[in-house]
Amino acid sequence: MLIEAIDDDFIAMPGGVVREGLYLAADTVIAPPEVMEMLRNLAFETRRRFAPSAWWIVHEGEIVGLCSVIRVSPEGDLHIGYGVAPSRQGRGFATKGVRQMLEWALHDPRVTHVSAETGTENVASQRVLESNGFLRTGERIDADDGRVICWQIQVA
Repeated sequence: MLIEAIDDDFIAMPGGVVREGLYLAADTVIAPPEVMEMLRNLAFETRRRFAPSAWWIVHEGEIVGLCSVIRVSPEGDLHIGYGVAPSRQGRGFATKGVRQMLEWALHDPRVTHVSAETGTENVASQRVLESNGFLRTGERIDADDGRVICWQIQVA
């Protein structure tokens, strides 16, 4: 299940605090504090132009990961990112989270395509996108991540 992430969530989570009805297991770290801060800033900036912009991936009340909008083009291409806590990987949570994002995007008239990128060595993330119907559209060199595979799916 996806639940919209708000600024307060990003601020409180590094201290282990989550909103009522959800929990974060003691062994679950979605991302290091500096990455959570970067994701909070990204979600805040994106939300100024496009909302919602980030969702928690939740399984039986436990926050296990995050899906977010990285950028939006004027033509309606939504570029997404996602991640699952290392202690919760390999259980299909990313696949389900991305699937739910796509279901949401299908009903949002602002969105025409959804795109994402994966590292060339990140086979698990490639499988997440493949199983959700994304098609490889090429590769590029990213300044931070090196060679990445570009993916896209049409939703409109």
